Amino acid sequence: MNAVKNLDATIAELIEVGADAVRAGLALASGGNLSARVAEGFVVTGSGTWLDRLTAEDFTVMSLSGEVLSGTSPSSEWKLHQRTYQERPDINAVVHVHPQHAVLVDALGHRIRLITLDHAYYVKSIGTTPFAPNGSDRLADTAAEQAREHNCVILSNHGCSALGDTISMAYRRALNLEEAATATYRALLLGDGSTEFPAAEFSALHHA
Repeated sequence: MNAVKNLDATIAELIEVGADAVRAGLALASGGNLSARVAEGFVVTGSGTWLDRLTAEDFTVMSLSGEVLSGTSPSSEWKLHQRTYQERPDINAVVHVHPQHAVLVDALGHRIRLITLDHAYYVKSIGTTPFAPNGSDRLADTAAEQAREHNCVILSNHGCSALGDTISMAYRRALNLEEAATATYRALLLGDGSTEFPAAEFSALHHA
C-alpha cells in the first residue's frame, strides 16, 4: 500500500513540474520528459506526451534493466533516464527539458557561466555531450558518463538533463541552468566574456 501511495505522489509531483516547466519556457509541446525513482525502478513520462497536459495515465513504470512494468509506452528517451540512474545511485529524479538559451549558448561554442549565488550553489558545474540522436544508446551513454561528475548536462543541439536527489531539486537545477545561460547570453551581448561567480567562494557556498 505504501508503494502505491508513493508512486501516486511521485506522479502527481511530476505532473506539477511538467506544467510549470512549460510555463517557464523550458519545454514546448511534447519536447522533454521527466522521471523519478520508485520502488519498482523508475517512472517516466510516456511517448509523445505534452508536459503541460500530463495525467496519471501518461506515465510508464520501468525496471532499472529497462523492462516496462506498467503503464503506457515510455518516452523514446527512457534510456537517457535509465542509464543516469544506473550511473548515479544517489540521484532520484531526472528532468530532461529543452531550454532555449542553454542550447543556443552551447551551440554557439560559448561556455555557460555561473554568475549568481543561485547558479553556483544549485548548478555547480555543467557537463556537455556531443550531439547524438534522441533515444539512442549513444546519447544515453554519453549523458550518463557526464552525470558522473555533473548534476546538469547539456545535450548539444538538443536540450539538457538536470539531476537531483528529489524532483524539486532536479527541477530547481534545470531552472538555474537556463537562468545562467540567459545571463551568459546577455553578458555576451554586452561584450563581456569573463564575468562569473568568484571561484574562491565556491568552497564556502551555502544557501538558506
